[in-house]
Amino acid sequence: MSAPPGGIETFDALLPQGIRLACRAAGTAGPRVMLLHGFPEAAFVWDGVSQALSSVARAVAPNLRGYAGSSAPTEPSAYRPRLLADDVAALIEQMGAPIDLLVAHDWGGALAWNLAARQPALFKQLLIINAPHPATFLRELRDNPAQRAASAYMNFLARPDAAALLAANDYARLWPFFTGMGGTGWLDDALRDRYRQAWAHGLAGPAAWYQASPLRPPLAASDAVMTLQLPDDTVTSRVPTTVLWGEGDTALLPGLLDGLERWVPRLRLLRVPGATHWMLHEQPQRVLDEIRHILNLPG
Repeated sequence: MSAPPGGIETFDALLPQGIRLACRAAGTAGPRVMLLHGFPEAAFVWDGVSQALSSVARAVAPNLRGYAGSSAPTEPSAYRPRLLADDVAALIEQMGAPIDLLVAHDWGGALAWNLAARQPALFKQLLIINAPHPATFLRELRDNPAQRAASAYMNFLARPDAAALLAANDYARLWPFFTGMGGTGWLDDALRDRYRQAWAHGLAGPAAWYQASPLRPPLAASDAVMTLQLPDDTVTSRVPTTVLWGEGDTALLPGLLDGLERWVPRLRLLRVPGATHWMLHEQPQRVLDEIRHILNLPG
């Protein structure tokens, strides 16, 4: 275990089936919080939150399977959503379940929704930041042409050559994921270098998440998304859940929030006008304040 400057410690968590997750953490006592990143990010994006909480809580942020120093199996089948969620479950068990709060963004949110339905005893509360619930995402991908168009990039990322294309020419195809959705105000040179360091570990794993998921826009009537069934009892969140949603998200449209209470009966929905998919970068204090509010921590 090591503690780089700034109070962030790093360690490797060894999980069942030989999976290893490279983790970043801060704090030693108080409520236990886990922070899950999405695509194309890494655990370091939570450093500011972890440091701000370190005097009153224990915060752990893993690099998820395939990302930035964690185990990265080569076969796409190793990135099926349930396997990825099981990684998080095992890490929570190592922290000592139930933890007090699971915070999750983007793909991390997909894993959190999975666990909130299947293993709700792992955490007491859930905070989702711009990550669609699987039931509403399935509905919108099938029925809403605007959401299908907004999610069209998912089919590019599912291509076998996606990792090589993303890495080419100094990640020229990756930067627009940020700059095309509000990143021009916060994506400075120092942060670009942090991303380069994370992406240098390889992009085949992150791309494999898309290859393994049936939840992407249909290209044909025979695509899996058109016949996929998600019974209510398999996707209903069984923990108190706060959804913090940047309404300026151009990849995940507001229709994904319609009817959400059907599958999230203990829902607290907070819409943030003007914020985009990258609220953690744009409004880090807003995210931090919400974590403190949920945990009843001092500001």
